[in-house]
Amino acid sequence: MCAQPPVAPGHRPRGEAGHRTVPHTADVRIEAWGATREQCLGEAVLGLVDSFVDVTEARASAVRQVRLPEESDDDLLASLLEEVVYRLDVYGEVPVDIEVESMDGGLDVRLAVADVSALPVIGSVPKAVSWNDLRMARDPYGWSCAVTVDV
Repeated sequence: MCAQPPVAPGHRPRGEAGHRTVPHTADVRIEAWGATREQCLGEAVLGLVDSFVDVTEARASAVRQVRLPEESDDDLLASLLEEVVYRLDVYGEVPVDIEVESMDGGLDVRLAVADVSALPVIGSVPKAVSWNDLRMARDPYGWSCAVTVDV
């Protein structure tokens, strides 16, 4: 999914999902939203990927399954994005599609991944997820989150 145009707080339709990057000094700030917590988490992952690589023509070469234990919403957001950064750093792969499901005691995440070396790099590669100003919570339209990523 491509990045969405800016959405003023409180002005998105119920059930709509998306993500965007916003200006931030020397780092990348990602905002994401969705009707459900799981959808919002998925959009955050896609926002992270869209911040540094163009996946519009990418085809997945594998599916990776990740199980995250139930934590606070903020912890889940950080853990999932840290998993993406880890897979990029260690395996050279990025998600081009994602499915997130709540399971008893945690989240089941399926990442359809592609080799990052075959994709056009359009931004700075993420290095770590910052806990500064990280937030994930319900809002009047579903869920929203924001996170700063060190590059």
